[in-house]
Amino acid sequence: MIQFDQVTKRYPGGNEALKNLSFSIETGEMVFLAGPSGAGKSTLLKLIAGIERATQGGVLVNGQNLTRMRGNQICFVRQHIGMVFQDHKILFDRNVFDNVMLPLDIIGFDRRDAARRVRAALDKVGLLGREKSMPIRLSGGEQQRLCIARAVVHRPSILLADEPSANLDRAYALDIMELFKSFHQVGATVVISAHDETLMEDYGRRIIRLREGQFAA
Repeated sequence: MIQFDQVTKRYPGGNEALKNLSFSIETGEMVFLAGPSGAGKSTLLKLIAGIERATQGGVLVNGQNLTRMRGNQICFVRQHIGMVFQDHKILFDRNVFDNVMLPLDIIGFDRRDAARRVRAALDKVGLLGREKSMPIRLSGGEQQRLCIARAVVHRPSILLADEPSANLDRAYALDIMELFKSFHQVGATVVISAHDETLMEDYGRRIIRLREGQFAA
């Protein structure tokens, strides 16, 4: 379960990205975050992932309060979380296989088992056979699939995605959403932010709407 208990996130200069938010996301739930740019969606996801820390309040992931944890403890929690970033964070000097391998290298996974997991993740997103390709040779949609494979290769229980359908045409965007649905169907808790609510409405899932760091009607 993910719980926010009166969470405020304030950045230097006094800008409040989130203001006194309280809500919960059940284990195994698929939830969408909606709102315009600057609403606080990315900050909310980074708080769940432990990339940012709340200024006030508590962020609990599977019963552990990330706000009170030390850096090495948060690293352990992150091993159970996969995140697809809005700006991709692809390593363009490494091929597709090595990009997806990176999270397993970081946690010291056995190389042979890791290679099997990488191929399985690439197969899941439709990129098996492109292992040796450099990311610059991939289309925008394929680059997004690469990012998803990297986020799920360690089989996280929580999968976060920040605007995964941005800059994709509608057909590709729907394909990406179906990928996330497939991960949810095998038990992952999935939280996805997006601008386009029409992509969300077809799935009949809960939508958390934000505006200026607060819940919107």
